[in-house]
Amino acid sequence: MIELASVIKDLREELQRAIEAGKGEELRFELGPIELEVSVVVDRSDGGHGKVRFWVVDLGGEHKKDTSNNQRIKLSLTPQLAGTNRRPHVSGRAEAGES
Repeated sequence: MIELASVIKDLREELQRAIEAGKGEELRFELGPIELEVSVVVDRSDGGHGKVRFWVVDLGGEHKKDTSNNQRIKLSLTPQLAGTNRRPHVSGRAEAGES
């Protein structure tokens, strides 16, 4: 399992790479809302602070039959460049070796 914050961090890093790849390109795309749907397990620890964590379930590998504690959540993220009201642009050109 992976923490939800790590999933969003990784997504942010991938989008940043796409933004960098788009600089100076003739064809770019404005990045609109991103729909992210994940299966999560909610972990609540009671140790005085009552912290709640959301763990994203890795669907690869072994799949457990008991999924009663798993929940599906859908996040709608709207990317925005820091310090502006502008949406970022990403490249329309694939990297070498991509189809």
